[in-house]
Amino acid sequence: MAIIRPRLVDYFNIPLTQEEADFAIPFLDEDIPLFLDPFLLWKSPSQLDNALHGTVVNSFNYLGVLTNKGEVDAAKSILVNLSECNEAGLGMSKSKKGLRISNNAANDVLELFKSIPQIKKGGFTHFEEIQLYVGNVSKDRISDIACNLLKSFLIDFTQSQCGKYGIPMQKFNSVDYFCNKTNRFVSESVSLPYNPDRNTAILLIPKRWLRFLPWINYEDYYKNSFVKINEEHMMGKASVLDYNRQNYDMVMAYVSERERSQANCKNDPLFKQIPILSAKRTIGNITKLPTGKTDNADMKYEDETVKLLASLMYPHLDFAQEQSRTESGSLIRDLIFYNNCSYPFLSELYKDYDCKQIVFEMKNVAEVSREHINQLNRYLSGQFGRFGIIVTRNEIKKNIFQNTIDLWSGQRKCILCLTDEDLKLMVEVYESKQRDPLEILKKKYVEFTRACPS
Repeated sequence: MAIIRPRLVDYFNIPLTQEEADFAIPFLDEDIPLFLDPFLLWKSPSQLDNALHGTVVNSFNYLGVLTNKGEVDAAKSILVNLSECNEAGLGMSKSKKGLRISNNAANDVLELFKSIPQIKKGGFTHFEEIQLYVGNVSKDRISDIACNLLKSFLIDFTQSQCGKYGIPMQKFNSVDYFCNKTNRFVSESVSLPYNPDRNTAILLIPKRWLRFLPWINYEDYYKNSFVKINEEHMMGKASVLDYNRQNYDMVMAYVSERERSQANCKNDPLFKQIPILSAKRTIGNITKLPTGKTDNADMKYEDETVKLLASLMYPHLDFAQEQSRTESGSLIRDLIFYNNCSYPFLSELYKDYDCKQIVFEMKNVAEVSREHINQLNRYLSGQFGRFGIIVTRNEIKKNIFQNTIDLWSGQRKCILCLTDEDLKLMVEVYESKQRDPLEILKKKYVEFTRACPS
């Protein structure tokens, strides 16, 4: 069975958590739902990042030099090629294949270098500003242009990280990147990590550069700058963009304000744990719920449990996804984690039960039955190996626990049950920060193994 939502490191069995890595670990069948924000390079304390930001802006402003020299076709060709960077794998695409901007959109961007005197004279300081002047240019386009302008550095960074963690690479005979010395695209033979399903090159992107939304963006500008000045004249986006092109100083005032508030601009993680107060509130909500399906109690239980466990298991278990499946006519909700083997207990599970991923099955029932155990047992194969967890409300009865022991004796499968009391203890540990909530799961496992026949 294929890995659920596979990542590069999982495919090659590399024990690396997202918390440990300096880069966003790529998915193999979809994009990373983040974007490279050039502003993070500008405000970084790192001189390297600052220098790279200067390179990006200078290279982008070179398009204006070409445009104003009458070499519009050359500028357009460069911009269109810059507008998509499939190797970076950033964005919201489920196919990992994006589209370049149209010639018309490229013309609209290049026209800024001619129609706005200040830009014609001095170029951009933050090229993300083009979102405030041109339609059809948003966060994904800004990110891709930045990735392409940084590709030479990203190739070196990627190779360094692959060497550090033992990520396999292969040679690609023709990798195009923009050379800031010649201001032209060049092609080289380069070794990079690869997508084994598509045989395409992968670039690793530093986590410190990634956000869900660029710091300079149209939505923030419209809400916090434009509307304050024009509250009596509400306009559609096309009219706002036209207004901005006629009122350069207003856009610059907004950009200056974003620079002044740079301390609030931070990178976004792929996963963020809920605060302690939220964890305590969530376990309170769980324990107050009745068992069964009355008033959608089963769905509420599952939603709250997903939110809680995803945070409690982090960073040792990276959240893969939640999914539903039908087993014997009933809908079953699973919570799936990558087993990064980043903790001795997790390495033991991988070694003894062959589980690349760990599945938690949620049951809002008063009493776990033999059929519940058998349902999960039938599911344990492939990437899940022979280890699974049922999350339920109450301690299982002795005869059901014996059923799990018998499964271990006959098939060497391990099924553990976590209860409300176990979740409460996990939250207490999470709050104290003295121990790891994963230790509660380890405790349940030790109790299980002690009951198994020697």
